Amino acid sequence: MKKLIVGLVALGAVATASAATTNFLLLPPGAPAGQFALYGHIKKLTRSGVKYVMRFDPAMFTTGLTASVAAKQDTGSADVPNDVYTVEESHRLYSYYLAPNAKVTVLTNQGTKGISATPISTAELYRIVNGGPHRKLFEPLESGVWIRVRIDTVRELDQQYRP
Repeated sequence: MKKLIVGLVALGAVATASAATTNFLLLPPGAPAGQFALYGHIKKLTRSGVKYVMRFDPAMFTTGLTASVAAKQDTGSADVPNDVYTVEESHRLYSYYLAPNAKVTVLTNQGTKGISATPISTAELYRIVNGGPHRKLFEPLESGVWIRVRIDTVRELDQQYRP
């Protein structure tokens, strides 16, 4: 009987760890040591030779209790549609290099397959920001983006879905 209980506890621990790992893997990847992630808006993207310089307006993308309390403080109402509230403390623009080989994904409509995170080149991102020819986005980049930065260079950029 003791072996059965120990076996069931061990099996439960493995199942819990497996479920936690599965759920964890569904989240966006964390930034490795020496890097950081920010949410915000691209305000300008310029190119000089092979280098891109991005002017970025950071914001706080909040959910849950954090979103409700922030919304209440800012608007007087704790009502948070879709459980997301973006806090725009200032509109100071920060400059980052955008690596020419940065991993960039935007949201596109794949018809019956729905919305897809579609990889694109930094050159196409440049055209999106500056009005050149590019694939049709599911929603404009004003929905916000997540960037992963190492020192002063964006290594990854992912568009945020906003229902």
